[in-house]
Amino acid sequence: MSTPLRVGIAGFGVVGKRRRQFIDLRSDMKTVAVCDRTFESEGAFADGVRHYRTPEALLAAESLDVLFVCLTNEVAADVTIAGLEKGLHVFCEKPPGRDVSDIERVIEAEARHPDLKLKYGFNHRYHDSVRDALAIVASGEMGDVLNMRGVYGKSQFISFGAHSDWRTQRAVAGGGILLDQGIHMVDLMRLFGGEFREVTSIVSNDFWGHDIEDNAYALMRSETGCVAMLHSTATQWRHRFNLEITCRKGALILSGILSGSKSYGAETLTLVWAGEDDQGDPKEQTTRYNRDPSWADEIAEFADAVLQGGAIAAGSSADALATMQLVYRIYCADPQWKARWNLECPS
Repeated sequence: MSTPLRVGIAGFGVVGKRRRQFIDLRSDMKTVAVCDRTFESEGAFADGVRHYRTPEALLAAESLDVLFVCLTNEVAADVTIAGLEKGLHVFCEKPPGRDVSDIERVIEAEARHPDLKLKYGFNHRYHDSVRDALAIVASGEMGDVLNMRGVYGKSQFISFGAHSDWRTQRAVAGGGILLDQGIHMVDLMRLFGGEFREVTSIVSNDFWGHDIEDNAYALMRSETGCVAMLHSTATQWRHRFNLEITCRKGALILSGILSGSKSYGAETLTLVWAGEDDQGDPKEQTTRYNRDPSWADEIAEFADAVLQGGAIAAGSSADALATMQLVYRIYCADPQWKARWNLECPS
């Protein structure tokens, strides 16, 4: 491998540019080339970084160590596989593809290249509020997790610039608000509550009328008996992120998330301690977080794994597979939605 690592970015939209910003802050990584369908031709930026129109052209022309995949869902898995087959370490944004079969194909390719690192971008895990909450739950001071209630919503399928209405097209995206944004909440619920096998749901596209869902409601029970209620929505006029985790000795409330849009409110973690003589008004403590380390820290973990040979601690292909399987269990638990789109339910 080169020093610093030579990085290519496939997909240079909002997320790709954000990834480059934090890649180039590091001394051990350097962006050398990018690709995006919006470029009119091949060439180079003023700083010398070369640009191409397609991932195929990027991979054919460049000698890389690492590939970041920031593409639309219908091609993300294929380009991830192409990167692995070319001998590159790969970081791919969520979701890993349009459906479970996409991530399963990637895992087959990953198995053929055991020396390469593959990581998926579930950056909510790297927010300080989430990490603090996870540490408290893991410590046992609040007792076992009994139940969770989560809402993650925005007011529409937001597009960013030209050629970005793909999120409303089933053939490209594979799913709607649950797969695009709610997948973060699904991932966090797995993180705090374990694996959920028992799922009931209602999935609909009654408001926006696209061929993907604008609302998904799920009631789930984990293998340990934790019950979770999830609402993923594109009709939340006041953008909202809220996850309540109720434990035997108290509760944790994650509210707001620091994001590029700044529309989800302050990021806070509220701790609630259940009293012995509980009258429903217990002691609470709220911490507000004013910085978002998630982008830098997620890339740092990936770089360390590549350079030091360690395991992917969060966002492994196994994580991505389990989260995608749960997303599709939610889809398939609504018999009308499953039949309407002829969906295959994970085993």
